[in-house]
Amino acid sequence: MKYSIIFSAVLAALTVSACDKPTTVVTPAAVIAVPGPAGPAGPTGATGSTGLTGYTGNTGTAGSTGNTGATGSTGDTGAQGQRGKTGGDTVVIVPAAPPAR
Repeated sequence: MKYSIIFSAVLAALTVSACDKPTTVVTPAAVIAVPGPAGPAGPTGATGSTGLTGYTGNTGTAGSTGNTGATGSTGDTGAQGQRGKTGGDTVVIVPAAPPAR
């Protein structure tokens, strides 16, 4: 029991000390000393030289040609017709020639 009380007290102390305490930052006012009245402005400086032009980038390589497409499959052959029937006993009557006049 006495260890549990000591452990609880130490744990509570660590928990409270781990809290983030906000701090206030105080900045002193800056004092700038001004020496006296300003004199006449100096001459304007010379213009600087123009910079160099950058290098042109390399042209990319041409892409490779695509693969040829696959050949389509051949269509199915149509169904075969039935075999013709052979003739039976057919009688052909030829009419007689008309009499001459």
